[in-house]
Formats: sequence, structure tokens, C-alpha cells
Amino acid sequence: MPIHLLVPAAGTGPGNSLIRSLRSGDSSCVIVGCHDDRFVLRKSTADRNYLVPPRAHPRYAAALRHIVRTEKIDLLIPNTDEDVSLASRLRGTLGCRLFLPSRRAITLCQDKYQLTAHLGARGVPVPRTLPVRSEATVSRAFRDLGRPARVWCRIRSGSGSRGAAPMTHPRQAVNWIAYWREMRGVPARAFTIAEYLPGRDFACQSLWKDGALVLVKTVERLSYFGGGSQPSGASSIAALAKTVVDPRVVEVCVAAVRTLGRRVTGAFSVDLKENEGGVPCVTEINAGRFITMMNFFDLAGKHNMTLTYVRLALDEPVAVSEPYDTVEDHYFVRDVDALPGIFHADELFEGIRDARG
Repeated sequence: MPIHLLVPAAGTGPGNSLIRSLRSGDSSCVIVGCHDDRFVLRKSTADRNYLVPPRAHPRYAAALRHIVRTEKIDLLIPNTDEDVSLASRLRGTLGCRLFLPSRRAITLCQDKYQLTAHLGARGVPVPRTLPVRSEATVSRAFRDLGRPARVWCRIRSGSGSRGAAPMTHPRQAVNWIAYWREMRGVPARAFTIAEYLPGRDFACQSLWKDGALVLVKTVERLSYFGGGSQPSGASSIAALAKTVVDPRVVEVCVAAVRTLGRRVTGAFSVDLKENEGGVPCVTEINAGRFITMMNFFDLAGKHNMTLTYVRLALDEPVAVSEPYDTVEDHYFVRDVDALPGIFHADELFEGIRDARG
């Protein structure tokens, strides 16, 4: 019997990327998508699609249960922070399986300041980070960090480097925070001021079950999607990335995830950046979901991570003898309105003629 899977946020880039990964691992899967926007849903690549109410609507959970019953769904796979939080609150009531961390771990990871404080107190490398209580406390944060040449100012929740930018002076940070407060309704207390990390930028995706690491892969971001239009020049969304084998990164990531519970379970996407000393520091953990580069993690290496996630969730056996499954010299290239490309270094110049003179 084929596995029946439900993918919320179908039709979005991350949703279609997840579906692509699932099909590359097992083409027999029946994939059902849902979304509350009929225009976005029209772009879904799922086998069948359902229009549902917005997440905040009181009938949203009932709509999910209707889909689960109608389509005989085996597993729901949330792939945004909002869907992870909602699925966590609904666990045990949907009529299908979920493969998620504890609600406590999800809540902790979705507050970047609380997560940083939690990890730092347990010896995991993190950037020194201070909460902003009000715009009047920004200068104190600069002073407490030792008045460095540059700090990192960001919103303590959300994804895609929302509200993040480097700052060289308290006045810049105050104005930046005031802009977000006045134009976007984000209060000053939603921000943090942190140590600036100048080094390499890593992403580490891992799968866990009952406290055991099952599979982990690592990549390095080399350039950023839309980075040129961001004040920071960076984003968590890579335009160019490459696979890297770096046991230091895995060691830090494993240590970080282990602090979230003795029987930690599910998918964990960890972002890290090196400090001035070259130490990889955890900047955030996306608990319970994959990142948008999942095709890269799934198509480079021995194991399809998304399919492994499904098998773990359904208590099926997985043949993973060595959890660290990264092969070097593969590149991931992405741009708007185009499927991402994945190439080995030896293939990068195939069919290309050099006319540079």
C-alpha cells in the first residue's frame, strides 16, 4: 500500500521542494497538499490539493481532520514554524501521525533569545546575545558587549533573517528598531543585540528518534538569495551552497539538540556561523521541520533525508549505519522562477565555453 502524506503550505517554494524530495525518494507516495490561498495552492505539485481556512480560523483543525479522513493520511509533515507550532498543539487529535519534537522544545527554539540563553548555559557555543527591553536600553547593550566595531541586531522570532542587520553604532540600532516598530508594528522588546559573527555560514540538518541521532548532513552557504537587497547582505536562504564535511559543525549541532530533551525526536535544522576565533556558533534551530535546501540534503549523499523522516515517523526500519552522511564537492544553485540545480564540482563547467579572453 502506498504511503499517504499531507503537506500544508502546498504551492509555496518550501512546500513544492518538500514534495520534490519525497518523490525522489519514493515515487509511489500519495501526496496531498493544502493551503488557505487558492492562488498559491494552484501552484502545488501534490497529487491532490485542498483549500482550507487560514490557520487562525476556528475551523482550520476540522478541515485538516476532514482531509486526513478522506485521504486516509498516514503522516502530516509541517514545513513552516507556524505549521509546526499548530501541528504540535493538535497532536493526538488529527487522526494521523506526526513526527515532532516536544512542544517545549518547539517553543524554546522559536524564541532565538531564549534558545541562545539555554544553549549558552549548557556550554554550547553561541554568540553573546542581549535582549532589547526598550529603545533606551540599546546603548547599554552595546556597552555590555564591549563596544565592538559591529553587532548583530535582529528580531528574536521568525525566519528568513527577518529584521536582521549589522550595526556599528547604537544610534543605527535605535533607528532600525524604531522603523520596525512604526512601520511594521514590531515592538522594541522583540529585538536582540548580539555579538557579530564574521566567519563561515553553515546549515546542519539532522533527524533524531527517541534521543538517538539517526542522520545528519552539513552544507556551507556561499551566497544568499536576495542578499543584495537586504541591509545585512545575507539571508538564511542560500543562492549558492556546497556540501562540506566538518566534524566540528556536527559536534556543536549534536550537543545543541541533545540539550532539548533526553528523548528528542524529529527534524532539526541548525544554523551556525563562525566567530572571530573560527568556532561554529549556533544562531538558531528550526525544530520540527526542514529548511528550503532539502533537495540538496536529499539528492547528495547515500540517504534521502526526507524519506528517512517518513520511515522513522511510521516506525519502519531505516538502514543507516553511519549517521554523518555528507559527500564533499557538491554545489546547490538557486534563483527565482527556476528549479534549483545540484552539481558535482567536476560538472560545473560541462558544456561551458570560456570567452573571457
